[in-house]
Amino acid sequence: MRIDKYLWCTRYFKTRNIATEACKKGHIRINNSVAKPSKEVFNGEQITIRKNQINYQIVILDIPNSRVGAKLVDLYRKDTTPKEEFERQDLLKYSKDYYRKKGMGRPTKKDRRDIDEYHEEP
Repeated sequence: MRIDKYLWCTRYFKTRNIATEACKKGHIRINNSVAKPSKEVFNGEQITIRKNQINYQIVILDIPNSRVGAKLVDLYRKDTTPKEEFERQDLLKYSKDYYRKKGMGRPTKKDRRDIDEYHEEP
């Protein structure tokens, strides 16, 4: 089965076209090599998927015949993503919220000076 179709069948991407675009951009790796959308995948191969600033790591257990339900996805892949990846995502989320709330607009002159002062080297 093609890698783009496999990622769509196991619900990593909503459409097959989005999975194909991710492959073309180099976000999908099979056994640490960049994969084209037409690359065939087999049982036991390791796939790294870069999505939403998280590097998901999965191992293929079986190849589905068609798109599977969300409850059945674990029959076809084993998720080996380290917890540090998800913790890093949480830190990014907190760092964005810490400074400005969404919808607050551009920084004021005082905010700009505070940012510059924070970034200065001692």
